[in-house]
Amino acid sequence: MSFGLESLRVLLVDDNPHMRSIVATILKGVGVRLVREARDGAEGLQALRDWPADLAIVDFQMQPLDGASFTRLVRGASDSMNIYLPIIMMTGFADRGRVFEARDAGVTEMIAKPLTTRAILNRIETVIMRPRPFVRTADYFGPSRRGIDDVVVKPKVMRELAI
Repeated sequence: MSFGLESLRVLLVDDNPHMRSIVATILKGVGVRLVREARDGAEGLQALRDWPADLAIVDFQMQPLDGASFTRLVRGASDSMNIYLPIIMMTGFADRGRVFEARDAGVTEMIAKPLTTRAILNRIETVIMRPRPFVRTADYFGPSRRGIDDVVVKPKVMRELAI
């Protein structure tokens, strides 16, 4: 990877402490030093109010607020701190319906469990080095999806990263 990850601020949201530990270990092993963990989507939203993340990695299936709901709130809540936040969704169930639900919620990238270091790095590289433009329709706001011909919204300049 041609950039450093030391200053990247990653919010890690998963209700499984073992999965959080695995992902945090992978992130730290590749150079990410700024990781904040949250136990569910609600705690993750609160963390974003206090800590401006550059990227969120969230699990799909959590209680009381799952990853798709978390994403919809990041993208659409009037008090959202960063509607353009790149969101990588982790799931152990990568069936077509779940992928479409995550996409329709506004997820930037998906990653299927079991996770690998390479898969995580590939998704991080994609959202940082090849960000997709955002679109707004009557019922969707998020990264451009294939087949949508709507107004393209340019993301605001993200906090400058030393990467």
